[in-house]
Amino acid sequence: MFWFTLVRDFIKILREGQTPAQVAGGFALGSILGLSPMLTLQGAAVWLIILVLNVNLSAALLALSVFSLFAFLLDPAFHWVGYQVLVNIESLQSLWTSLYNAPVAPLTRFNNTVVMGSFLSALVLFVPVYIGMKRFVLAYRRSVGQKIAKWKVYQVIKQSSLVQWYEKLRDWGG
Repeated sequence: MFWFTLVRDFIKILREGQTPAQVAGGFALGSILGLSPMLTLQGAAVWLIILVLNVNLSAALLALSVFSLFAFLLDPAFHWVGYQVLVNIESLQSLWTSLYNAPVAPLTRFNNTVVMGSFLSALVLFVPVYIGMKRFVLAYRRSVGQKIAKWKVYQVIKQSSLVQWYEKLRDWGG
């Protein structure tokens, strides 16, 4: 039921509600969480940013779910990126050594090639994900949403007794 509610809320947000920038911001920040491990210091920082900024939480949770599914498939590429940054760039070796000896920096797990590569890749993809999602929300609100509402399948599902029962149950609490 959680996934149904999450997708329903996201579709509702696409139609109305928050601005496209807020939806895109939540989605882009959720993509960072989905691509990189969350049990790190930078994962906690991204969660804090999501909660402090006025971005859409449903979009962030949906992006977290979607990007987490693909992150495991991309681990070999993340390992390669992290290895290049941690080992092959010799000018950064002293930085990595001093960070490893610092009291808080090891909580980021930066010395793991997959963690480093996934976080850097997520940061690089942040702007394209934000711009793409913002354009998608604008296009959906302009034309796609109205076209989908005219589909027979949409109208049949909307008029089904199960959906009407769910809406009554949902609105019953006030």
